Amino acid sequence: MIKKFEIKSHDGPGRIGKLDGNLTPKIFYKNQMKIAPNQGSSYNIDREIAEFNVKETLRLAKEHVNDADIAVIQGSKYIDLRLECLKQLEEIGYNGFIIANGDALLTNPRELVEVVTSLKKEAKKSSYFIFSFAELSFMPILTYMGIDGFLADSANYYSHLNVLQTPTKAYDLNTYPIYDEITQKELEEKNIENMEFTIKEIHAHMKNNSLRNLVEERSGTTPQNISTLKILDKTQMDYLLEYTKLF
Repeated sequence: MIKKFEIKSHDGPGRIGKLDGNLTPKIFYKNQMKIAPNQGSSYNIDREIAEFNVKETLRLAKEHVNDADIAVIQGSKYIDLRLECLKQLEEIGYNGFIIANGDALLTNPRELVEVVTSLKKEAKKSSYFIFSFAELSFMPILTYMGIDGFLADSANYYSHLNVLQTPTKAYDLNTYPIYDEITQKELEEKNIENMEFTIKEIHAHMKNNSLRNLVEERSGTTPQNISTLKILDKTQMDYLLEYTKLF
């Protein structure tokens, strides 16, 4: 059940696309997705375990290809396993992919850049990528690298940690009691609202070819964010320039 994905325009490697009549980058809600079962694993594990999990993920994805439209790219910290997983999932017939271990990747800027750019370089143009557990301040640079969507589940995830997500900062409400009394559900709703705003902000900048400006602005929000941008610029300049307009 493949959904047609069309690329409308680029701002660097970041792209505005169309999926099921909706513009991307977008927020993906689990109840609107049909995700193939997969064998999940931690990021930092032995290669033998990662190989087994990729093999099981591919087996399950093949069994459910007729009733699922999105698959999960496993492989833990091993880039070659991630690429092999992507290649075989595309051969099975998938074009929508969730990158596993998003939370771990956000704390490892070098691995984050390597995983995302490696997958993007190898993927078919008709494939689209979804990131899980993204902090809002990271969404612009993830989009800039070529991510097409973000799981809404991250709003729920951070609400259970009592963390308020804003476009520029993640607030631990135990340390920064911005709201004296707020339920987990109310916090999740605020996180979703801020997530939707960030998507609109990204779209506005992409339409004005100024996504890079937003990325640089957000880079100062966390040490991981600025490290990601520096590593991206240092190691992937050819990738960034491929779709960058020169004036």
